[in-house]
Amino acid sequence: MLLAIDSGNTNIVFAVFDDAGEIRGEWRSATDTGRTADEYGVWLGQLMELGGIRHAEITSAIIATVVPDTLFNLKTLCRKYMGCDPLIVGDPGVELGLGVLVGRPDEVGADRLVTAVAAQERFGGPLIVIDFGTATTFDVIDGDGNYAGGVIAPGINLSLEALHMAAAKLPRVAIERPPRVIGGGTVEAMQSGIFWGYVSMIEGMVRRIQDEAGSKMQVIATGGLAPLFNEATDSIERADTNLTLYGLLSVHRRNRAP
Repeated sequence: MLLAIDSGNTNIVFAVFDDAGEIRGEWRSATDTGRTADEYGVWLGQLMELGGIRHAEITSAIIATVVPDTLFNLKTLCRKYMGCDPLIVGDPGVELGLGVLVGRPDEVGADRLVTAVAAQERFGGPLIVIDFGTATTFDVIDGDGNYAGGVIAPGINLSLEALHMAAAKLPRVAIERPPRVIGGGTVEAMQSGIFWGYVSMIEGMVRRIQDEAGSKMQVIATGGLAPLFNEATDSIERADTNLTLYGLLSVHRRNRAP
């Protein structure tokens, strides 16, 4: 089995794939650069055991991280508790299976690239991948299957937290679809501004990207909030919340194939 680790700015996602490429278990931990390999090992081992997965069944691992300070302990976790040396997305010699057509390829987050790999394999280009994470990103894959660049905007939770922190009388609110655009109170107005504001950004950004590229593109949403926004706008054609994990599976297969 394969242990795939996606270390993001807010959460670290651990997933175990069986030999058929199916997810056998998936768990999340808050990103904490001070967490040790032993702490990860105990926490993850207990969750794997509850899911009927033994350490000995893990034969390989792959890591993509946008938080460099987590990498050492995650690598140690794989070596000490899983008995395997992990493949690291971004290391020299690791093939992604798509070209990266930007001026500084090393500046593109590993998570964005592996997500693009999975999107290209599953849906083909040209397409736009919208990822609702710590940042809301729009990544473009051209008709030849190459990563052509993208857009980075503040994430929804980040925007909500900034609004709460900067305005003394504005509370924290849940992200949900309000029934009306015009809010009848402070909470409803904030929910409308966040939800319908992001819907408007999605629709406007998709239109501008397609106009600039000169072609119609499929639009795929991923991340935990993808289904919520997929239901709210015709600009998104489908949601696939596990694109990054399947991208890690694909990159591992490409680089560790017998």
